[in-house]
Amino acid sequence: MIIGITGKNGSGKGEAARFLVDSGYEYFSLSDVLRDELLARKKETSRENLLAIGNELRKAHGAGVLAEKILQKVRIDAHAVVDSIRNPFEVEVLRRRKDFHLLSIEAEPEARFKRTLSRNRDGDPKTYDQFLDVERREAKTPDPTTQQMDRTAEMSDAVVCNNGTVEELYEQIRQVVQAMAADQGRPDWDEYFMNIASVVALRGNCIKRKVAAVIVKDKRIISTGYNGTPRGITNCNEGGCARCNHFGQSGESLGECLCSHAEENSIVQAAYHGVSIKDSTIYTTYSPCLICTKMIINSGISEVVYSKAYSIEDLPLKLLREAGIKARQIEISDQV
Repeated sequence: MIIGITGKNGSGKGEAARFLVDSGYEYFSLSDVLRDELLARKKETSRENLLAIGNELRKAHGAGVLAEKILQKVRIDAHAVVDSIRNPFEVEVLRRRKDFHLLSIEAEPEARFKRTLSRNRDGDPKTYDQFLDVERREAKTPDPTTQQMDRTAEMSDAVVCNNGTVEELYEQIRQVVQAMAADQGRPDWDEYFMNIASVVALRGNCIKRKVAAVIVKDKRIISTGYNGTPRGITNCNEGGCARCNHFGQSGESLGECLCSHAEENSIVQAAYHGVSIKDSTIYTTYSPCLICTKMIINSGISEVVYSKAYSIEDLPLKLLREAGIKARQIEISDQV
């Protein structure tokens, strides 16, 4: 789960982030992207320079560029907090992750001004009028690539008011995040095993398509396989299979193909290690070809679950139905 934090100057964003980090969350900040850029350019990390470099990067690479850079760093399984979100396009980028939630920290202007004075950062306004002037400029501008604090806050999933004590802030965050976590849910078994198959497919060495299969029994993985040339044979992507490297029509001349299919390899691997796959379920990223279908039937597998349809789908699925083997297609999103 990713908790994004937005809020105006002195609202308590940093304190909220520290609370989550102390609770075990990994910390990321869009401002750190700007600091790294200024450091690379050997410029002072003043507030003025941070604003200028942020606007420059958004104009050059798109308004969501900072979030793009952060999203590349956050693991799919991580609990993370992302601080300093100031533009709606950054929120849109982060929402590519289904487990992203935006938290807005809000406080009265007088309280926020006192906090900025107490932290005494370089470049912070020193008078209340200056503070309000800066806030107005950052809240909303005609240029969508600049900071848009008001519009960003409007996109939040929850609001925490920080006009009281630090302990009260922590308690509010605790309750909000607990509610978000409860609503998050977990992948069901189909999604779980198919996502694992998608990772296994990355090992495939076929030059035309990466496919994988995972055989499951009693909700346990007992065998996996991916497509590619047999053990000891030059990999397909290194020229090992003439048929694939000729880039012929998909589904044609399979008898000339040296690559073993993912379903075939998962079944053979189970046999190699003496593991029974009778009454198991095979999860495969593509529906099986005719040859693999016959192997599935004879191996005793009782169910086929696939994500995408192969070009010669009709006859294999008809054969599975005739053999009494359940076959169904499921759609899996790219992001958890």
